Amino acid sequence: MDFVKPYWGEIALTLVIGILKFAIPLFLPFLMKIIIDGILANDAMSAADKTEKLFLYLGGTAILFFVIRPPVEYYRQYFAQNVSNKILYDIRQSLFGHLQKLSLRYYSNTRAGEVISRVINDVEQTKNFIMIGLMNVWLDLATILIALGIMFSLDVKLTLITLIAFPFYAFSVKYFFGRLRGLTRERSQALANVQSYLHERVSGISVVKSFALEQHEQENFDRVNGQFLDKALNHSRWNAKAFAVVNTITEVAPLIVIGYAGYHVIQGNLTLGTMVAFIAYIDQLYNPLRRLVNSSTTLTQSFASMDRVVELMDEPYDIQNDPSAKPINRANGQLSFRNVSFEYEEGQPVLQNIDFDVQAGETIALVGMSGGGKSTIVSLIPRFFDVTDGDIRLDDQSIQSIEIESLRRNIGIVMQDNILFSDSVRSNIMMGNPDATEEEVIAAAKAANAHDFIMNLPKGYDTEVGERGVKLSGGQKQRIAIARVFLKNPPIIILDEATSALDLESEALIQQSLDELARDRTTIIVAHRLSTITSADQILVIENGMLMEQGTHEQLMNERGTYYNLYSIQDL
Repeated sequence: MDFVKPYWGEIALTLVIGILKFAIPLFLPFLMKIIIDGILANDAMSAADKTEKLFLYLGGTAILFFVIRPPVEYYRQYFAQNVSNKILYDIRQSLFGHLQKLSLRYYSNTRAGEVISRVINDVEQTKNFIMIGLMNVWLDLATILIALGIMFSLDVKLTLITLIAFPFYAFSVKYFFGRLRGLTRERSQALANVQSYLHERVSGISVVKSFALEQHEQENFDRVNGQFLDKALNHSRWNAKAFAVVNTITEVAPLIVIGYAGYHVIQGNLTLGTMVAFIAYIDQLYNPLRRLVNSSTTLTQSFASMDRVVELMDEPYDIQNDPSAKPINRANGQLSFRNVSFEYEEGQPVLQNIDFDVQAGETIALVGMSGGGKSTIVSLIPRFFDVTDGDIRLDDQSIQSIEIESLRRNIGIVMQDNILFSDSVRSNIMMGNPDATEEEVIAAAKAANAHDFIMNLPKGYDTEVGERGVKLSGGQKQRIAIARVFLKNPPIIILDEATSALDLESEALIQQSLDELARDRTTIIVAHRLSTITSADQILVIENGMLMEQGTHEQLMNERGTYYNLYSIQDL
């Protein structure tokens, strides 16, 4: 409801216009009574007088329907759509801001398709809540009350007869639509599963094709899609039962009224015009009721979707600024790990008592077998995750006391698999500094040995790279990633196996760029090929989450421990 508050004025105006729109047709049954009882059945009037009066009433009604009603209908639709679209815009804006604040822990446990489904499908369903729950339901209720008011003024007993079916109607709506919300939620989750599956398979289509898994994946999709079909059919069956019962009840009332009114017309206790008007008003009364039944179905779907949106909105932030956190300008780059331990899942330590220092401008390398905890160590420095125990200090200041944004502005990261966005080369480089000039972008590209190949692309810096940079080679993507770190110009550089997936020629070219990038900066390298880090100021050997060895290349080779064995194997 917080998203609705700014628009209460526009919603109220829409409701007023809507009541006018729905009230205009309520004049027609009353007109029928006037024409039948006051004109057609009036023996005291001549044919000419009857004709004149008939066309007088019809002319006034024509003005009402053809002059007044069209602009009322237009503005009612316009304001309703306008308000609902603005509210949806605000919800998506807020959700996107919320998603950016969630930690990597959330994204490691949640499929991308699931998140997209909530932001697109479920938010779109909330539009029905705004259109129906905040507008149409109240308009239908207002229509029912106005119709009942006119009917009571015509004949109290006949109106009470009309209302006989109401209690049965209310009970059936409560009974059937109570369970529909749960079924709708299950259906929405099944649809999200289909979307998640599609997102993953489209992203990894090269793997599917390389292993000739098309038939296998078709069978898997049939299973996921079939689960959605089952949930959809369960929802449809219960929905059909609800409509069958509710609509049957709403059809009984007119029969009772026709029988009762017809009998009293025959007895002379009721005019024919009043009976005709009542039968018309029953339609005006039960049409909104039928719409309310439809609204109940749609609102149930909206509430289930809103539950999923609210659930996402309520997802807590793992990584937050401490209330006393302060921003920093450009850091010197001195880093210290003080007895740092970390675990992704409680009771399953990934790092234990990691303790080391890096002086400003030094280069250290983390080496060891895969899964030992090297990448986890570098993920803790920009606070992608928070330490479980111990402390990490930057320039003798705990990183917990530094505002996250300013901390990350001081850190540049080049990973093994750098993600490029489906935009131009220039836009991807400018992620390092969105305010950079064209000259600064080109200078960064040249420093990363990327300018020459960029100029050979079809549109140079304006070339679209495709999703995740699919139109570029691995080496080209890596050089663009290095260029944006050059453009960022941070005092601390993290290289997480930045060349391990490249061929030797590309690796040599990129290693030259990385050496230039690391100059006069604090550099932490997660190394795969040990030959690239022999000149590091310190080498840390990480094994099973613990710091096993520490020293220069010469020192560790002389110790003939784990590092010596790893290096000897690679050298061989």
